[in-house]
Amino acid sequence: MMLKLSAEDHARVSKAIAAAEAKSDGEIIAIAADQSDSYHDVGLHYAVLVLFLVLGFFAAWPHQLEAWWTRLMGWTAEPSQRELLTLLLGFALFKFLVALFLMKWMPLRLLLTPGSTKTRRVRRRAVMLFKTGGERRTIGRTGILIYLSMGEHRAEIIGDEAITAVTTPETWGEAMAALITDVKAGRPGDGIVAAVERIGDVLAEHFPKSSTDTNEIPDKLIQL
Repeated sequence: MMLKLSAEDHARVSKAIAAAEAKSDGEIIAIAADQSDSYHDVGLHYAVLVLFLVLGFFAAWPHQLEAWWTRLMGWTAEPSQRELLTLLLGFALFKFLVALFLMKWMPLRLLLTPGSTKTRRVRRRAVMLFKTGGERRTIGRTGILIYLSMGEHRAEIIGDEAITAVTTPETWGEAMAALITDVKAGRPGDGIVAAVERIGDVLAEHFPKSSTDTNEIPDKLIQL
């Protein structure tokens, strides 16, 4: 299921961020990406697997190679070892290229990518985006990132130093559950808004609004 964020979703998320930050010195960054990685290596791995399966099949049943030679070449003299090996190479290369071509279709590549691989790469992308766009950008080190990777249906919540000092990953369980539940239902905008609201409550508890607080990061949803 391809997820999309509308202009209305962007407006609702911006409003939710502004409302959450009105109660706290925290700064919420919301980023949504179509996907976190191209997974080209996954496609290559499957193509190589197909190649080895072809080689393994003919290694286990070598008479099948001679049978294919007869089907392709007709009734001829018994093939030489060189001819059989050439045919084997051709089969393996053909299957490899077909598998590689099929794996260029992103929905199939995402479907066949192991869940653990998706989780690691979404996490890696989220950390990279936070380090480049949010970490240490607030005076009190109170920035927090909500990152949604829609293609993988996965999300990450990453906090700056002051936030991680007083919270644990379990602190964000309710926000993450709300986000993922709506994403799986095809409502990414609702999920981000729900996560922002719950994160705002946590930030208000640990970092209540002070008179010196300024809005250091724009209150908007960033879509990559």
